[in-house]
Amino acid sequence: MKLVAFVGNDTENLGQLTALINRMDCDKVLLVKDKKTSNPFQNPKCVPISVDSAKDLISFKQEIQEKLKKELSGDMEVALSIASGSGKEHMALISALLSIPVGIKLAAFTKTGVEFIS
Repeated sequence: MKLVAFVGNDTENLGQLTALINRMDCDKVLLVKDKKTSNPFQNPKCVPISVDSAKDLISFKQEIQEKLKKELSGDMEVALSIASGSGKEHMALISALLSIPVGIKLAAFTKTGVEFIS
């Protein structure tokens, strides 16, 4: 399973993402991030996907969908982290994933380890 995560400009949630990336058993991590946001993760599993979050919601969703579709060809389901980012970024990402279409399992790192919120 692949992990898809949005990396926003908010730095207070980078610890949550770092723990999830480092401890989750996944094939690849697709980091959707604004083109102005740096990539703080050096894990070889991470693939940065730069998008323009200044676009209107529909155009933003379409850009994410277009870029993720190539990476998720053949996948039925992905783990998703929305620990970082804004509501607009979350809506666009979730809508893009469901439109590809792939199923989503929300993933979080807690005191007991990686958990899926179903």
